[in-house]
Amino acid sequence: MRTQSILNLLVINDDQLYAERLVQLLSAYYDSVNLGFLDDKEELLRLLRQPWDVLVFGSAYDMNFTEVVGIVQEQSIDLPMICLFHDEAAATAQNDDGLPAIVSGTMVKALKAEQEMAVVMAICLQHDNLRSRRELKTLRHVISEAEQRANVLIKNSKSAVAYIDQGIHIFANDPYLQLFGFKTMNDAIGVPVVDLISGGDSVKGFKQFLRQFDKGNRQEVEFEFESKRTDGSTFEAKLQLASATLDGEPVTQVIIQQNTNNSAEVAKRLAEAERKDKLTGIDNRHGFEKQMALVYEQARQGLLTAGLLYIQLDNVGKIRSSLGLQGVDATVKQVAYMLDELIEDGHVSRFSDTVFTVLVEDKSASELKDLAQHIVTRISEMFIEVDKRTTSTTISIGIVKIEKNAAAPNVLLERAIDAINQIMIETSNHGGTYHLYDPSEHANSDDHALAESLVDAITNNRFDLSFQPIYDINKDRSDFFEVYLRLPLADADNTVLTPDQFMAVAKTHNLLEKIDRWVLINACKKINEVRKTHPEARLLVQLTGASLVDKKLPNVASQLIKAVGGAAGVLTLQFNEKDILDYLTVAKTQFSALTQVSCQLGINNFGSSAKSIEIASFVQPDMVRLARSYIQDINSADNLNTVKSLIVRTSEVHADVLMPYIEDAATMSVAWSVGARYLQGYYLEAPSATIKVS
Repeated sequence: MRTQSILNLLVINDDQLYAERLVQLLSAYYDSVNLGFLDDKEELLRLLRQPWDVLVFGSAYDMNFTEVVGIVQEQSIDLPMICLFHDEAAATAQNDDGLPAIVSGTMVKALKAEQEMAVVMAICLQHDNLRSRRELKTLRHVISEAEQRANVLIKNSKSAVAYIDQGIHIFANDPYLQLFGFKTMNDAIGVPVVDLISGGDSVKGFKQFLRQFDKGNRQEVEFEFESKRTDGSTFEAKLQLASATLDGEPVTQVIIQQNTNNSAEVAKRLAEAERKDKLTGIDNRHGFEKQMALVYEQARQGLLTAGLLYIQLDNVGKIRSSLGLQGVDATVKQVAYMLDELIEDGHVSRFSDTVFTVLVEDKSASELKDLAQHIVTRISEMFIEVDKRTTSTTISIGIVKIEKNAAAPNVLLERAIDAINQIMIETSNHGGTYHLYDPSEHANSDDHALAESLVDAITNNRFDLSFQPIYDINKDRSDFFEVYLRLPLADADNTVLTPDQFMAVAKTHNLLEKIDRWVLINACKKINEVRKTHPEARLLVQLTGASLVDKKLPNVASQLIKAVGGAAGVLTLQFNEKDILDYLTVAKTQFSALTQVSCQLGINNFGSSAKSIEIASFVQPDMVRLARSYIQDINSADNLNTVKSLIVRTSEVHADVLMPYIEDAATMSVAWSVGARYLQGYYLEAPSATIKVS
């Protein structure tokens, strides 16, 4: 039995304590048990949109077990089900030995609810069975894709390749047909392979060779012989055998080579196919990693210098909301074509879904910046056609130099991603520019000095907090405040650092969780004073990914909520959408735990990914804060409709929407019409060191 895993358990019953007892018992077998509990049909239909591992049925308000089975089967969901009976009913549904009357791979019926360990064992076994089926399905998919890819390669290969079954030809590609003089495939099908071998001794030797291969002997897979064409002419050849599949059936693959050049050509074509991206035609991540390793090694030897450009599309979530996946694919393809056109002396790859990488050699830092600016400008000027509609996009570029003393390739990639994160912080997630990672700005001495300042600020309360009001349309007041963090330095210039200037160092020195904790405690102290005269005042606090995975956070939040009056909703914790996506399962558990202590949850930079609605539906936040890209140009009809559509879809998952970045009267007038509950921005009021309720 596996012990390092997660179980998603769906329980249909009218006794929640029983479900919680099952979760407690299952904790001995799983690291985490995510419980879904319901007792009516409508809730079942909604919850079945989420992934579950085992369904346990006890009793329900408006359906029986047969109806549940029918609903699951109608949804075409592979979900093991266990039906529980109490002592009286179970007696009529069990055999003479007291065992469940019906036991199958996906269903157990007539288990006694009172025998909890038997139920737990059934859940574990059904889950293990499900995982095996899922793994088998994945393996079959991999094999099918490998077979399709192999067949495509074989059909386009310059080598002579055929498939045989029990020594008879059942398929041959064009080079094979041409090599032996067959005019069409039909001429070759059904012909014994021994008919193409000249000489009795060679035929005898080949039959023995084929028999050994069929028995599983793989020590000898090559056979040299004199081959015979259909016109009687002969030539020296080498035959290679390999196991393969055709239409899902096992066959033997035969490759005929007249010389060794063909083998090298096949290997070359296979390698080229493996490194190409199917959507765009440029190299994929595998191709990039090969090229990166080559460039890195040459740079380490002092033979060249190079630059890595990590290029990320900025407004993917907005494009998907407006034009769907077709729009995202069209954008990715056209950006790839443009990059391939712009980079004449470099290597362009599609690194991931909406990220590209470019490797260029022997360019100075200023030349890399000029190139990045040129790319940013050209991409922003593009008009991307999707059916009869037109869209546009911007990109952000993280730049890293690759020199003789460069760090390892994976570190260089992390630095490029850090440069992207820096752009997102500096532009409030808008992007549309570039940032060169300068190692001198992150030298150990500077890092340690800044880290010491951060520790001092945590210990001696040297951070500053400011608060920006959020207008609540439903309640017609502004007693909801977002918290902002600043770090004043004791230098001659009285420098004040924003989080984008110190969070990277804080992360390196494992200070993120401590900074989050300081912000929470001190912001709650401020709101506690205000609530003495304005008891409805409440806080919105942005936390980092470190707090998202912190198991102690619910307890801390609970204590703080009690300290400021214990009212539900007095504290809303907000996490970045990217962090939630990176830790989706953990985020679900954390959100559930925080909800149980009357803490509300929010998603910041909402709409920045292609799966924003799915994320919200999964973690169930109370509110979402729109990404900046949705607010810009909101006065245009397309952008306005996109925002309205996103807000409607968000309301369907029962989350309120906060529209930030309202900086002028025009945006303010539109903001009233889109359906958002909360409005925020400098046009309404700027952040202040004090909390002013209006």
